[in-house]
Amino acid sequence: MSLIPFRQSKSRRFELLIQPHLDVLYRFAYRLAGQQQDAEDLVQDVIVKLYPRLDELEAVEQLRPWLNRVLYRHFIDQVRRKSRQGDMPLSELVEADAQADWLDSLESDQVGPDLLLEQSRLGPALDRVIATLPPDQRALVLLHDVDGWRQEDIADVLDIPLGTVKSRLHRCRAALRKKIQRELEPIPQTERVGK
Repeated sequence: MSLIPFRQSKSRRFELLIQPHLDVLYRFAYRLAGQQQDAEDLVQDVIVKLYPRLDELEAVEQLRPWLNRVLYRHFIDQVRRKSRQGDMPLSELVEADAQADWLDSLESDQVGPDLLLEQSRLGPALDRVIATLPPDQRALVLLHDVDGWRQEDIADVLDIPLGTVKSRLHRCRAALRKKIQRELEPIPQTERVGK
C-alpha cells in the first residue's frame, strides 16, 4: 500500500499564501482610496482576480511588494475608468474628508493652545491639498511621508526607477508646500493684488 502525499486544496493554499498580507494590502488600499468601503472593495477585487493565478502566486519570491504592485495598478485602472465615465477631475474622485483619518491618528508630545490651533488649521488644509494630487502622486506622498515606506520599496511597488521616485517625491513636496501656504495665508491673493 503506497501513501498518497497530502496536498491541500487550492482554496486552502491560496488562503495560507494571501492571509499574512491582507492587513498590509488593506492599509495600502485605504491610503489610495481614502474610504473604508472603497478600500475593502479594492482588496476584494484584487483577491478575486488573483485566485485563478495560484500557481503564479506560489512562484513569486517577494509576495508583499508584488501584491502591492497589483493592487496599485488595479486602483489606477479604476481611476482611469471612472475618469472616462465623466468629465470629472481626478481630484474629485477621492473625497478630501476621507483623508482625515490618518491625520487624526498623529499624536503630539505637547498639547498646548498654539499647537491645537495649528493642528486644527493644518490638518484639514493638508487633507484638501493632498486630495488634489493625482492618484499616483498622492500614493507616493502617502506611502513615503505618512506610512514611512523606503524609496526602494516604493519604486518596486509602483514599478518605476528609484531616481523617478526621488524626483517625483521632491516635486510633490514642493507643490504641496506652495498649496499649503496659499491655503493658510490670512489674506487672499486677490486682495493683495489690488493694494
